[in-house]
Amino acid sequence: MTTPYRCPNCRTNRTRFNIIQQVPQSVKLDPQSGQVVQQYEEGHLDPFHLAYNGPELKVQCAACGLVEDEMTFKKFGESNH
Repeated sequence: MTTPYRCPNCRTNRTRFNIIQQVPQSVKLDPQSGQVVQQYEEGHLDPFHLAYNGPELKVQCAACGLVEDEMTFKKFGESNH
């Protein structure tokens, strides 16, 4: 987080953000009830269960509420327009 951020939506906020850490939890649900039937440990998924490969962090603009990948805010922070 040493790169400046700027919100691509409101375009003025450069200082107030919420950093959201995403912690995936791999589960198998009962299709009728939605109850968790099984929880998988990292690296021990069944053959038909893909591992999460999304971003570790998301960022929310604390001025307008936009939530995006961290890279979006970094790229906008690099420009001075």
